[in-house]
Amino acid sequence: MTNIDAMPESALPKGVRDFLPLKAAKVEYLQQQLRQVMADWGFHPVIPPQLEFFDLLEKGLGNDLQARAFRFDDRQSGRLLAFPPDITPQIARIAATRMRDLPLPLRLCYSGKVLRHTEQQAGKDREIFQAGVELIGLAQAEADAEMIAMAIECLQRSGASDFTLDIGQVEFFRGVMDGLALPGDLARRVTGAIGRKDSTELKALLDEGDIDESAREEVLALTRLFGGREVLARAAKLVKNPRSQQALNTLEEVLALLDQYGLAEYVTFDLGELRGLDYHTGITFQGFLQGYGQAVCSGGRYDGLMANYGSPAPATGFTFDLLNLLFALDPILDAQVAPHTDLLVYARDGAMAQAQKLTYQLRAAGFSAARDMIERSRDEALAYAQLMNYRQLLVLTAAGGLSLVDPVTRREEALTLEELLKRKTL
Repeated sequence: MTNIDAMPESALPKGVRDFLPLKAAKVEYLQQQLRQVMADWGFHPVIPPQLEFFDLLEKGLGNDLQARAFRFDDRQSGRLLAFPPDITPQIARIAATRMRDLPLPLRLCYSGKVLRHTEQQAGKDREIFQAGVELIGLAQAEADAEMIAMAIECLQRSGASDFTLDIGQVEFFRGVMDGLALPGDLARRVTGAIGRKDSTELKALLDEGDIDESAREEVLALTRLFGGREVLARAAKLVKNPRSQQALNTLEEVLALLDQYGLAEYVTFDLGELRGLDYHTGITFQGFLQGYGQAVCSGGRYDGLMANYGSPAPATGFTFDLLNLLFALDPILDAQVAPHTDLLVYARDGAMAQAQKLTYQLRAAGFSAARDMIERSRDEALAYAQLMNYRQLLVLTAAGGLSLVDPVTRREEALTLEELLKRKTL
């Protein structure tokens, strides 16, 4: 197949890109697979707007996402507008206001684009394709396990095989940090060292504070508590504070449920994972494919978000970054996705009306078909059909007969319309 996507890209702002037919078809395929899993699990779609009043949107954004939102003045209202940098706060607003009188739980799903400011030299996307789910109204560990199981099924349905879901627990980290009496700047530096798993720097920073040995031991353990299910047993022996112990109990419940699903083999644990501290309130997770360094999905519990819009309720969910998923699966998708059209109908010598009727009949029979409207030779039509990924050129002869020509091999086959319409594939 000729790749018409391999063409030079026009000058665009950093962090955005064009998607030509092959890549666009792959993105659409991934969206379809994810939507099907979401529908199978009983989730219903909502479509939030691409513009919001910033004062309402920021209620659901942590400091990091607030700083990354694109904002501008609205000439009509005089208020500040923003392109949402994340869809989950929008779903929380919708659920807390427009759907507040509906019985819980709410199972909602979505797909769409968000925009985020990035560092000028970061090389990251500013335009992000998201597809995700939000489960609102359930505080049980079973809801967290359902999110993880769904994310695994989404990865499987998309064609991924070698992947892991890395599970963290915000409350475990917060319980450990509660035992430290550190000033703000030192606390931030300690958090950064834990996030980088830099035990040497962490030890040096802890030496600056007045910390008892038990709390110090708990903090130092955070850089080492990652791996399989044995991590939970190791953590249980190390931590003494009730908050972290309760967080471990929740993780044990979720792991037991994943065992029942038969999916525990796909998960690992990282109790020093700090992603989402402003946003999440319990279990968090990220999905990684072997050989691709960026997370393709992320999720977790956010029990405080709905209250920001006046309707408190526990909630959990996840979102896929479709571009990361696309780039991670690109070679695999080549075998499953191709933007082919079945037939290009070619006719000359004033047979336009007959060709139009024929093309309509073909589409009604289930083929994808277009009429070649440009006056050109048959060889030129074949070259066009090959470049634009038509499976066959259907030639309407001067005598009213039909002939199928393969654009690549030039193999030709005469047949009747009735014979063609009986075919299931070309």
